[in-house]
Amino acid sequence: MSEFKISICSTADLPESYIQENQLGVVGLSYMFDDGEVHKRGNDLPEPVFYSKMREGQMPTTSQINPEEAKAAFEEYLKTTKEILQIAFSSGLSGSYNSLRMAAEELMEERDDIKIIVVDTLAASLGEGLLVHKAVQLKKQGKSLEEVAAWLEEHKLNLVHMFTVDDLFHLYRGGRVSKATAILGTMVNIKPILHVDDEGHLIPLSKVRGRKKSLNTLVDYMEDKMGSCRDQNDIFFISHGDSLEDAEYVAEEVKRRLGIESYLINYVSPTIGAHSGPGTIALFFLGDKR
Repeated sequence: MSEFKISICSTADLPESYIQENQLGVVGLSYMFDDGEVHKRGNDLPEPVFYSKMREGQMPTTSQINPEEAKAAFEEYLKTTKEILQIAFSSGLSGSYNSLRMAAEELMEERDDIKIIVVDTLAASLGEGLLVHKAVQLKKQGKSLEEVAAWLEEHKLNLVHMFTVDDLFHLYRGGRVSKATAILGTMVNIKPILHVDDEGHLIPLSKVRGRKKSLNTLVDYMEDKMGSCRDQNDIFFISHGDSLEDAEYVAEEVKRRLGIESYLINYVSPTIGAHSGPGTIALFFLGDKR
C-alpha cells in the first residue's frame, strides 16, 4: 500500500468502522443548538438524538473548518507521513475547502519535504464518501498520491447525488425553496427531488406527490443516469436523516431493479442534516454526468 495519508471531512458521512479500518484522517465541521455547546468529531451527539431535537423544533447552526483547525490536523498527520491527500467537502456548500487549501499551501511554504494535495470533491455526504471509497481502493492497489488525486479530479463530476427530503421547511430555511412553496408543498404532500450540480450546489430537479413515489423516483433517476458507467457501479451508497427503513427500501429497489448487490447505508451527518432535516434520503452512484 502507498504511504500517503488520506484525510477526509466529517461531511463524508462514512461509518466510524470504515474510517478506522482504512486509517483515514478526519477534519471535522462543527454545529450547535441553542444551548451553545459546540459539537464536532469527538463530542458528536448520537444521530438519533440530534434528529430528535430537530423534530422537536430545535434548529442547529453549523460552522465550517477554519484554516487554523486545518493546519493543526495536517501537522498531526505530518508526524508520521510526508504526503497527504485531503478529500474535501464541496466548495459550493462550505468554505471548508478553501480553509484546507490555504493551510496546505502555508505548510508547503514552510517545509519543502512535504506534499499536500487538496481535492474539492464538489460533493457532499456519502457522495463525498463514495469518492473517498474509490480513493481508498486505488491506494490499496498501489497508486501514488498524484495518481489518486488525478483520478478524483477526472471522475468527480461522474458522482451523481439524488435525494429527497421529508420536510420542505428545512429547504426554505436554507434558501432552496420559497416560503410559499414550503407551505403549499406541505399541504399537498409534495416531495422535491434534488441533486448536486457540477458546481457543488444543491439544485431542485423535480417534484412528486407522496413519500413512496419520491423514493421510487430516486431509483428511476439512477437507472436513467448511470449510462455508460453502469459497469463501474459495483457498489452504491445511501445516506439518511434518521429514516433507516426508507433507506433500506431504496436499497432493495436498486438491487431488484438494477441488480447491484453491494451497498453502504449510513446517517446524514449533523452538519449536513442541520440543513436537510430529518427524513432525508440520498442515493449516490456513478453516472455519465451529474
